[in-house]
Amino acid sequence: MSTGTKRIPRAIREQQMLDSAISVFADLGYRSASMDTIARDAGVSKPMLYLYYGSKEELFSACVTRESGRLIDQLTTAAVAGSGPRDRLEGVVQSFLEYVDQRTDSWNVVYRQSFAEPAFRGEVEKIRSDLVDLTTDLLQQHWGDERGREILSVVATALVGAGEAVADRVAHGTMSTTVAAGVVVELAWRGLAGDPLREHIGTATATTVAASETPPADDSAPGAAAASPVGTPEKPQDNDDDDNATTEEQP
Repeated sequence: MSTGTKRIPRAIREQQMLDSAISVFADLGYRSASMDTIARDAGVSKPMLYLYYGSKEELFSACVTRESGRLIDQLTTAAVAGSGPRDRLEGVVQSFLEYVDQRTDSWNVVYRQSFAEPAFRGEVEKIRSDLVDLTTDLLQQHWGDERGREILSVVATALVGAGEAVADRVAHGTMSTTVAAGVVVELAWRGLAGDPLREHIGTATATTVAASETPPADDSAPGAAAASPVGTPEKPQDNDDDDNATTEEQP
């Protein structure tokens, strides 16, 4: 590729550099990618690349910021479309998977490589937190009167985790985005409809309350000895017959 640097507006040049950086990071990984390789792919000189981005870490962070922003914007748009909460939720999940399918390199960089690097792990956690909040809001539109936000947030966290796992399959071209989105949302919707979590919490709480209200045993009350734990050895009794028999045999 030619390394000529024609007069191109700075904003466009920046985007071209980020596009090349994402491609190289996706192919080689953050640690193995070099600024020389990225500059060559972008068709600029290495000094110019450093003029725009002072270090490889700064360049990688700029890639994550741009791509995560695009992802959140895409999902936010999907969240206000659809004819109802479930349709909107399914639209968000499908939009997420379509992003992964259409921008596999970006998914690799934003999620997988960023999480593998301690310096960028916090950015991935922030993206996940935003996705959980967005999903919780969608669930609350339908289930808010019946389920507390805390429970919905747990379901949303599981839903986001499932979406990430499915996204890896989509990135490898082994799963349809439409089918995957429908299955993931169906599992979450059925789980909320049955709400086994609430039933479990209610049962556990009732058991705890009942146990706390049981009065302690009073050792001073009549018959307390009868409540001794099973297996406590009984006090041996004197065998009067044996003693008498021994006494009678003596002269």
